[in-house]
Amino acid sequence: MRPEPITLHQAGADDRQAAVAFVMQARAALFPKLAATGMPADLQQFEQVYLHGAGRFLLARCNGQIVAAIGYLPYDHRFRQLDYRGQKVVEVVRLFVLPAYRRSGLAGELYRALRELALQDQVQVLYLHTHPFLPGAIGFWQKHGFEIIDVEADPVWQTTHMQYRLPAG
Repeated sequence: MRPEPITLHQAGADDRQAAVAFVMQARAALFPKLAATGMPADLQQFEQVYLHGAGRFLLARCNGQIVAAIGYLPYDHRFRQLDYRGQKVVEVVRLFVLPAYRRSGLAGELYRALRELALQDQVQVLYLHTHPFLPGAIGFWQKHGFEIIDVEADPVWQTTHMQYRLPAG
């Protein structure tokens, strides 16, 4: 049960700084070793990727503060084992929910809103990857219709690739 109302909205130019700061802080908490690698390219180019490009970024706010985020950006074909040639594919990224707001259905609400944007943008496939050491991540995505399409043999990361094929419009 949520103590205060939460609003979801698509990020705008005024949200850039707060959205990037929120994601970087959440990312550092989950992946401390990645914090030393600097800011990812999509966040460095937030406006070009999410506001003026083919990406989308959603924020959840409570009392004006960001409590969760999710986005998608065009898939960059960096995983050779995945063949998405000839399809409009986006990669779901940056799903972070503050601990106090977890297990409230907020992540599912954000994902459903993002999926609606993908349908409007005529996306064919939602792709993502996650890892078994993130509690509940694989099950969450399966609950929302994603299927596992590959699991890498790396004993540390065991990167789990997943996809959801959107219905044709």
